[in-house]
Amino acid sequence: MKKAGLALVVLAFLGGAFLASLDATEMNWLGFVPLMVLGFVGVFLVARAEHALARSDAVVASNRADIEESLHRIVVGLAELNARKADIPPYEMRFEIDRQFRDDLNRFADARETLGHIYGLRAYAAIMSPFAAGERYLNRVWSASADGYVDELLEYLSRAQEQFLEAQVKLKTAYAKRPA
Repeated sequence: MKKAGLALVVLAFLGGAFLASLDATEMNWLGFVPLMVLGFVGVFLVARAEHALARSDAVVASNRADIEESLHRIVVGLAELNARKADIPPYEMRFEIDRQFRDDLNRFADARETLGHIYGLRAYAAIMSPFAAGERYLNRVWSASADGYVDELLEYLSRAQEQFLEAQVKLKTAYAKRPA
């Protein structure tokens, strides 16, 4: 269905471009409007296929595992980083953050829509709010490291850890409350 939708979008675009190129001053609206409708039908088919794929059991299971694993690694990594923050030179902290957290942050972000599919929008918001705050604080640590603001770096590293831990607790709560 997705391929058919993409084909309709391409055909509608090419047909519309062809009609537009026939005359520089006038448009054949009787031909253009049906092509535009055909394009909208194509977009609808693509969106419907993507929505069905996003809710498929295999994708949901894979994304759920990615969410849980990446959030767990972020929480554990931040606890370790916080424990040894005195041993890391402030200007090196940003490289440590990139090395240790970039992949897990991206994996979580790529799979986050599944939270809504599994647990509902209320749980999605409850989990994503502290996750987003933790990510902002981690970005602030990165910036403080680049600028050499040691006090800010130390303070926001602890705040980031708290926020990601809260997101993990909310995720576990949502999992426990989900219907069997």
